[in-house]
Amino acid sequence: MMRSLYSGVSGLRNHQTRMDVIANNISNVNTIGFKSSRVVFQDVMSQTSRSAGAQGTQYGGTNPMQIGLGVKTAAIDVLHTQSAFQRTDNPLDLAIEGDGFFVVAENVASGTPNYKYTRAGNLYLDNTGHLVTSEGLYVQGWTGTNPPTPPQTSPGAKIDLKDYNGISIDTNGVIWGLNPSNVKTQIATIAIATFVNPPGLEKQGSSLYDETPNSGAAVYNVARTGAAGAVSAGGLEMSNVDLSAEFTDMIITQRGFQANSRIITTSDTLLEELINLKR
Repeated sequence: MMRSLYSGVSGLRNHQTRMDVIANNISNVNTIGFKSSRVVFQDVMSQTSRSAGAQGTQYGGTNPMQIGLGVKTAAIDVLHTQSAFQRTDNPLDLAIEGDGFFVVAENVASGTPNYKYTRAGNLYLDNTGHLVTSEGLYVQGWTGTNPPTPPQTSPGAKIDLKDYNGISIDTNGVIWGLNPSNVKTQIATIAIATFVNPPGLEKQGSSLYDETPNSGAAVYNVARTGAAGAVSAGGLEMSNVDLSAEFTDMIITQRGFQANSRIITTSDTLLEELINLKR
């Protein structure tokens, strides 16, 4: 069979992958804290018809003769760029200006919590007064007026706000509230996790990320300390999807898909002509 058929098939398959990624980006254009992805293509192995030749006594050097065999997806990158903020004036809506992730935990009752990381700062209080995400995961922080000196290898504990009112959060992630005696008190400090390689994190759905061997281990800090950014209360970080760029990429991907499908139909026509030689 003709090599061009297989090249065309690989082009169709990988352009479909790129369209899937673009579709997911566009569908999450209004998802809080969402980070868009991009597809990077790479050529696959080439078939060598003639190797390169060195210069001789009678002839000069010659270049190799190679025929490419198609395309493959080299990477699907997550772009952790800062996006716009939406002002809500809700004191429990938080955004991180700069690097870092909020730390949340599941299976807290087991004593071995499973930590997840998110940029979505729409936080709530549950029926016991603990600070949680929309999925009910506990937001992690260092409780008490004198939290341990960061950085740490693990955050402190879930944040309990049940005995306080008039909650406010400053740019350092410190939570303040009025105690039962109506005295302003420092309740806790929100933990911020940073990574050497944030694109190495693995998406888990629900705007959550998991640590991977290539992301590096999480370093738990407080806002505006080390590599951690500042906490901005009363607003949310929106999706970093650029619709104009996504629609442009969609058109380019569509044309690439069409071009590769034309390769297949043209190769089929050539094969048909070859078969017709027998008639």
